[in-house]
Amino acid sequence: MRSSSYRGFSLSPVLIIIIINFLVYIATIAATFLDYPLALLLGLQPASFLQRPWTIVTNLFVHGSIWHMLFNMLTLYFFGSYLTRLLGTRILLIVYFLGGILGNILFMLLASPFSVAIGASGAIFALGGVLTVLTPKLRVIVFPIPVPIPLWAAIIGGFLIMSFLPNIAWQGHLGGLVLGLIAGLLLRRRPRPLY
Repeated sequence: MRSSSYRGFSLSPVLIIIIINFLVYIATIAATFLDYPLALLLGLQPASFLQRPWTIVTNLFVHGSIWHMLFNMLTLYFFGSYLTRLLGTRILLIVYFLGGILGNILFMLLASPFSVAIGASGAIFALGGVLTVLTPKLRVIVFPIPVPIPLWAAIIGGFLIMSFLPNIAWQGHLGGLVLGLIAGLLLRRRPRPLY
C-alpha cells in the first residue's frame, strides 16, 4: 500500500484578501463603463451609513486607483505574511478587520459626513502597529530610502506624511494604527508556546 503526502493547493488568508481586492477593483472599473457607481456603493460615507451598514467592511476592499491598490496590497502581503508566521492566521484576521473597522468608526466621527472612505490602509496600519510593538528592532527598506530603517519609523513616518496629503482618510489610518499598537501591547504580554 502506498500513501501520498499531497495535501492539495490552498491559499493563505493574506492572498485571499489580496485576490478579493483585485477582483473588486476590476468590478469597480467595469462598473464605471456601465455608469454604475459601485465604488461609491461599497465605500463608507458617514451620512448614508445607516442605509448601507455593510460599507463599514466593504470599503476595505475598494481602491480608487491601481497605484492605491498595488501599494496597499504589497504592504499587506509583507506585513500579513510576517504577522501570520509570528502569531497565526486567527490573530492576523482579527487585527486586520478590527483595525479597519475602528479606522472606519474614527472616520465617521471625525470626517465630513458626505466624504467617502475607501481602501484597506486602516487595516494595514493595524498590522503595522502590531509588528511595531512586537518586533521593535525589525528593519525595513522603504522606497526611495536606500538603507534599512526601523519598522516603527517607517510606520509612524508613513502615517505622518500621508496625513498631510489631500484626499487621504487619515482618520482611518489613525484608528487602525491605534488598534494595532494596543493589540501589540496585549499580544506581547501573552505567553508564547514553546516549539
